[in-house]
Amino acid sequence: MCGRFAITLPPEAVRAWFCYVEQPNFPPRANIAPTQPVPVVRLERDPDGQKRRHFALVRWAFLPGFVKDPKDFPLVINARSETILQKPSFRAAMHRRRCIFIADAFYEWRRDPSVKGKGKPQSQPFLIRRADGAPMAFAGLWETWTGPNGEEVDGACVLTTPANQLISAIHDRMPVILEPEDFNRWLDADSVSAEEALALCAAVGEDVLEYWQITTDVNKVANDDVSIQKAVGQVVRGGEAAPKRPAARQGDLFG
Repeated sequence: MCGRFAITLPPEAVRAWFCYVEQPNFPPRANIAPTQPVPVVRLERDPDGQKRRHFALVRWAFLPGFVKDPKDFPLVINARSETILQKPSFRAAMHRRRCIFIADAFYEWRRDPSVKGKGKPQSQPFLIRRADGAPMAFAGLWETWTGPNGEEVDGACVLTTPANQLISAIHDRMPVILEPEDFNRWLDADSVSAEEALALCAAVGEDVLEYWQITTDVNKVANDDVSIQKAVGQVVRGGEAAPKRPAARQGDLFG
């Protein structure tokens, strides 16, 4: 899963990591939520014939071109990489319209049956980021939806994969995180087939990531500053002993 993420690094550092043409001066966002505008990187052929990476803002919600009325289609912010080529909603985008979500952290919630509030198990939020502090690149798909009046909306979703051992202490799935050496292979749909690109959709090594618990301030979308990222307790890094995920009871959301 990936339901919230953040971009708080300076724009210059982000541009140096992703190497796109534009020089956007976007503000820090600590609590990006579905349906909001999100930055992505796409590979485009410029007028001189050269392929270059470009920065773009799209809606974080994927709408296949065949949808007649968005109100009748579920909100799609994530897609399972394992079945992406079998799903009509995503097959064409996987072949032709791959993108990279720009991020530097994401949030996940762990349902803990032992902690209750108002008689119900409570979810503990965690911040997850690269241990080296670099930006994160989520593999994504994008699509342009054209409405009945000719309006066009570019929307995108994050691809997910089974969690590595570190993140499995929180959740059983995680975003597909790409390394810089794989950016072009993912983005270049002209030269790299969907099947070849799919081989990149595996969980990163445990030593790449670290996480820590944060407060439930992140639950409110209006709380969009870095104060919500303050650690509560220890930082857990790959290669260290991660706490076991609490056993879920039947019917729990993450069971």
